[in-house]
Amino acid sequence: MKKIPLVFAFIFLLFLPLRLFGQRAAHPYWYTLEQGKTFFRNGQYGGALNAFEDAKRNRRTMYEKMEQDLIYVLSLSEVRRMRDSLDEVERYIAKNYLDNAATALKELYFRVPRQSLNGSANNALKTFGTLKAYPEAEYWIGEVYRIEGELNLAVRQYQKAHEQRANLENPHFDIDILYRIVDVFRITQDYNAMEEWALSILATDALWSGGSAQLYARGAMSKLLESDGGIKRFLTVYRYDNAQVERIHQLLGFFYYNSGRHGNAQEHLMFSFLINSTLIINELLRNRYDFEFVSLEAMLEEAEADPVLIDFIDSTDYYKTVYYLACALYANGKATTARELWNVLSERRVVAGEWAARSANQLKSPAIESPREAL
Repeated sequence: MKKIPLVFAFIFLLFLPLRLFGQRAAHPYWYTLEQGKTFFRNGQYGGALNAFEDAKRNRRTMYEKMEQDLIYVLSLSEVRRMRDSLDEVERYIAKNYLDNAATALKELYFRVPRQSLNGSANNALKTFGTLKAYPEAEYWIGEVYRIEGELNLAVRQYQKAHEQRANLENPHFDIDILYRIVDVFRITQDYNAMEEWALSILATDALWSGGSAQLYARGAMSKLLESDGGIKRFLTVYRYDNAQVERIHQLLGFFYYNSGRHGNAQEHLMFSFLINSTLIINELLRNRYDFEFVSLEAMLEEAEADPVLIDFIDSTDYYKTVYYLACALYANGKATTARELWNVLSERRVVAGEWAARSANQLKSPAIESPREAL
């Protein structure tokens, strides 16, 4: 038996680690996506974009391989005689130790309900085609474009992510994607598109998108709000804490007020006001079990003593919402309720600032404001 010369053995061992590292497998697609997010948060946008594109590629490659592994099995003559029975195909895979195909089916059942395939091997194969899409990566590519000012490219990415929403790891992330689309159209002042996408967010809200019963409930809410002493009764009778849709109600309320659609503005601002007031009341109850709502003024006095709620009021533009709700009520001929709200704001000069001053002016000389607020 020939011996390998010592020098050649040394060279082989020297270069072996380099060879192994050069052939290192790609990271899983989800790991690459997380790397991209880290780059993004650190302001390394070029690296982030490359990572998000790699994540898309890695996911597509993974599912293409699984698709090919299943195609190989389905093309076998014995399997073709099984007439599209997924159960029989699965038994064949297990019996013949076809590990790659077994792994593919295991991944498929993890991603989609098995019953949705209707026992069809062809349906299983087709589903791999849809799983190749990676909406989270499309969204984050859009985030890079947005931060770099390429808003047209960004919105296309967000829309692509929304189209692929069936593959989202977190189904609720779909709402975040819709908010981004709305924000881009708001910034680019494409208000028709902004309104359309904003209403698609409200379509997820059962109270807003329901049938005649929900329509009747909204009408009853408006009537109570508009009545004498309606603010106190409104916030005593109704609670609604769907924070997910509050900002869209607020945005549409400001938009409709600025475009002279005061009836629509009142309804949306009423919901924004109700949701944020409910969240404030809930927080007060959490901190003080014996808290009881007696009036808007008393609620705000309690809230303004809590730093967390002060931040909440500021971050949600709560006082601005109250001011424009009053303006919409006044424009719709409900001057009494409008004055109630303006009066509450006018007495909070330190905390409500601009909205207190403008409310005081409205109390002296009420008028329908001409549009001047940026969305």
